[in-house]
Amino acid sequence: MFGFKKPKASHQQTADQTNLFSSLKTGLSRTQVNIFGGFGDLLRGKKNIDAVFLDDLEERLIVADLGIHATKKIIDALHSSIKRNEISDHDLLRETLGTIMTAILNPVQQPLTIPADKTGPFVILLTGVNGAGKTTTAGKLASHFGNLGYNVMLAAGDTFRAAAIEQLQTWGARNNVPVVAQHMGADSAAVIFDALHSARANNIDILIADTAGRLHTQNNLMDELKKIHRTIGKFDDTLAVENILVLDAATGQNALSQAKQFNDAIGIDGIVLTKLDGTAKGGIIFALALETGIPIRFIGVGEQLDDLHAFVSSEFVDALLEYQ
Repeated sequence: MFGFKKPKASHQQTADQTNLFSSLKTGLSRTQVNIFGGFGDLLRGKKNIDAVFLDDLEERLIVADLGIHATKKIIDALHSSIKRNEISDHDLLRETLGTIMTAILNPVQQPLTIPADKTGPFVILLTGVNGAGKTTTAGKLASHFGNLGYNVMLAAGDTFRAAAIEQLQTWGARNNVPVVAQHMGADSAAVIFDALHSARANNIDILIADTAGRLHTQNNLMDELKKIHRTIGKFDDTLAVENILVLDAATGQNALSQAKQFNDAIGIDGIVLTKLDGTAKGGIIFALALETGIPIRFIGVGEQLDDLHAFVSSEFVDALLEYQ
């Protein structure tokens, strides 16, 4: 009978946490500098934390793509703390700012958990626009869950690009996980149906399915996603399916629009926010949290396999504010 493996226990937790912080700090450096200029630069020459300082900070938050709502929430909270004389120095300011930011992100810190009490495979369906990093995310997720002790399979559901199929097969070889693929132009739902049969026959715990890039306005491609869901239901309507939207952080406010539109069109269970290392617009994560409430499952802060991290709000903010 099918059964999920228990995740392997880590024997290097302290070292892993140190490496995680270092990776996050490096990956978020452009956003950090964009907002704070190294934090000290923002405070340089300012003895008082006053309205002028808050105006400067507000402008920087907006430029970093936190958006109007998140920026106002942060500035209003800081202003209230200053009025209550709760912030008397720059260290308290940074601590208060960290508390406010973490509170915004806490509700979307919801790790992706794999149910142990259901017949598998657990299906992760990746979707999003072209260029967001879906195929790379599929490969990194395979590595992530493989390291936790799960048996993983990849399904090449993006049949519109031959390069996507080849890229996923490369990721499969790199992670030593099987890849189910057909020829370019094949029916995406048929590929995933084959993958489901293969996954169950081989006691696979997690099936990660890549799909073609699409806009929410492309009705034929959105219908294809719905067809994939119907296909999964026909195979086994008790299977747990996670709809993950992959977003490129560098697109800033466009990522927020995509999240809202895809969620309205097909329903999104979680977000993977990629390419945070290549942009100064990482503040978009606050807008996503505040305006969509969709769980942030993972964040990508680099090109290496271990640069995809389960999202933890406090670690993200600590790295952003350079806490040590």
